[in-house]
Amino acid sequence: MHELPELMALLVGALAVTAVARRAGLSEPLALVVVGLAVSAIPGVPDYAIDPNVVLLLILPPLLYSAALNSSTIGIRANLRPIGLLAFGLVLFSTVVAGVIAWWLVPGMPLSVALVLGAVIAPPDAVAATSIGRRLGLPRKIMTVLSGESLVNDAAALTAFRVAVAAVIGTGYSLLAGVGMFLLATVGGVAIGYAFGWIVHRFRRLLRDDMLESAVGLVVPFLAYLVAEEAHTSGVLAVVVAGLYLGHHAPSGSAATRLQDRAVWSAADTLLEAVVFALIGLQLSSVAASVSTDFGPLLIAGAALTAGLVLARGAWVFLVMYLPELLRRRSPNWQHKVIVSWAGMRGVVSLAAASAIPTATLAGAPFPHRDEVLFLTFFVTLATLLLHGTTLPWLIGALGVRGSEDYTDALAEAEAQHNAARAARERLDELTSESEPPGDIVQRLRRSAEQRSNRAWERLGRSADELGESPTEAYRRLRGEMLAAERAVFIQFRDNRRIDDEVLRRVMHQLDLEELWLSRD
Repeated sequence: MHELPELMALLVGALAVTAVARRAGLSEPLALVVVGLAVSAIPGVPDYAIDPNVVLLLILPPLLYSAALNSSTIGIRANLRPIGLLAFGLVLFSTVVAGVIAWWLVPGMPLSVALVLGAVIAPPDAVAATSIGRRLGLPRKIMTVLSGESLVNDAAALTAFRVAVAAVIGTGYSLLAGVGMFLLATVGGVAIGYAFGWIVHRFRRLLRDDMLESAVGLVVPFLAYLVAEEAHTSGVLAVVVAGLYLGHHAPSGSAATRLQDRAVWSAADTLLEAVVFALIGLQLSSVAASVSTDFGPLLIAGAALTAGLVLARGAWVFLVMYLPELLRRRSPNWQHKVIVSWAGMRGVVSLAAASAIPTATLAGAPFPHRDEVLFLTFFVTLATLLLHGTTLPWLIGALGVRGSEDYTDALAEAEAQHNAARAARERLDELTSESEPPGDIVQRLRRSAEQRSNRAWERLGRSADELGESPTEAYRRLRGEMLAAERAVFIQFRDNRRIDDEVLRRVMHQLDLEELWLSRD
């Protein structure tokens, strides 16, 4: 895919499908994959073969960085054990399980090549699972575990992939060397990512320019990834750690930068995720054309690999994660473990890794069974997306797994707002103790602080159906109508050439900020 019209067609088509799926309340990843499959079967459709360099350098870093910015560092620390067991332990376990199955079922495939395949299809891509979970209101702990797993597991899988490929092509990695490479990638990636986060955070604070701060933020994921990869460490971990650091320290930055960053990365996520899942579906024709052997054994192997990975994840979650907690009499929630065990969808990283397999060994011989590895990777990716994606919403509903944090969050927010309002009033008293500003400025500021505090308390235990419209809701509704009336006047003045467009944009920005605050839940 090198032509600009093909790229534009992909972008426009992916966004159009995303828009329709959102309007219809459908799962966007599944809709994109299914439409991509249908489009790939149309004669004359260009070949959208995945370029691993594009995925690993231009798509994966910003997606991981954005997810890390919006993740809870505190939540991840509190769930390090389950995240580590999934992101590292399960990835290596899945690599071995899938490798043994492929070695057993694919005619003539050496165990070393089968382990390459196992490393390729080991890491789940939790983007689809977390999108479903957010829509259906999964508990925060499950979302934190799934998000944390997806942030880190690519690093483990890609490192295992490099070791396995090196063994096949003749570099001669021993098991000890592979362990050393894994530790170097992990520790080095974390160190480089932390250093990037620390430096960028302080550099952005020195800039004191909102646009420049946001522009620097756009460069971070790509630069962190490249530097870490050049140092032969994990670029994925470097990007994730840098994003976690900057996201954790974002509240100390400027409000304008936070608003800009949120808008920019939300738009980037929408575009990149749409392209990623559309590309998965569009691989059908190119992958099928690359296989010259009989499809029968490969289809059987693909089904067995899919079943093996599903069973491996379930066994790992319940035997390694659930059983120890049960034996310690901690009464773990088994329904939560079922959801985590069923969220094993593979994604575009697996396809990119398979495409990145060298075409030849160091001796000049073709890389053995490369086409079969690519086909089986596509089969497992598609099968897990369709299997888990279509059944996960039903499973969540059947188990009755729903988040219960709404009241807890509202109570914590109300308490924080109450203390923040008191601190604001005390600071106001300090500033006005010697000379009070003219007019009713102080009274207005006091009322504003009290309204913020009351607004949070109103959310506790209040049913709109039973108690009617709250004062805050009435204020939001009426002020929203007033803002619409103000906008209409400013636009009319611009159309009548009584104010310039620059004036209109400046005023609209202020009105938009107020409306954004009003629309906050």
